[in-house]
Amino acid sequence: MIICTNCQHQNVSGAMFCAECGAQLDGIETLVTQAITDEQIEEELKKKAPRPEPVAAGDSWLSLHLMDSGKILPLASRNEFTLGRLSEGQPIMPDIDLTPYQAYASGVSRLHAVVKREGNRVVVMDLGSSNGTYLNGRRLNPHVEEPLNHGDIVAVGKLKIQILLRNI
Repeated sequence: MIICTNCQHQNVSGAMFCAECGAQLDGIETLVTQAITDEQIEEELKKKAPRPEPVAAGDSWLSLHLMDSGKILPLASRNEFTLGRLSEGQPIMPDIDLTPYQAYASGVSRLHAVVKREGNRVVVMDLGSSNGTYLNGRRLNPHVEEPLNHGDIVAVGKLKIQILLRNI
């Protein structure tokens, strides 16, 4: 609970303004944006996920299982997809916008990573993101392609995505 210094009302944790008098609660002005450390990301990635069966949604060759929300995004028709988040005034937009899935809070860059199909193999590559791209807990070097397999966990910042591949 957070006690309002203006009216002494008890507010729920995380409240920014007092529910009784509307005053800004103490400590809010000290909030700052911070970079996510490698250790924080590695701790999140240590949580194992089950390996589901491949998802065949239409003619999608790849589906992205957003692990925190449980949402599955089937992708098809193209051989390459950029992952990132939208930002006002940004001239280049990612193919897959992760903004609705707490991308900003998870440290996802505007153009974070790319997933592409090359023949019968699928690869992921970090695009020089601020908070890194991880494959099964290992940080990827920027601009270096790494092979993907069904069930692999790719983390863009702290946002964990399980790769679901249909037989290519």
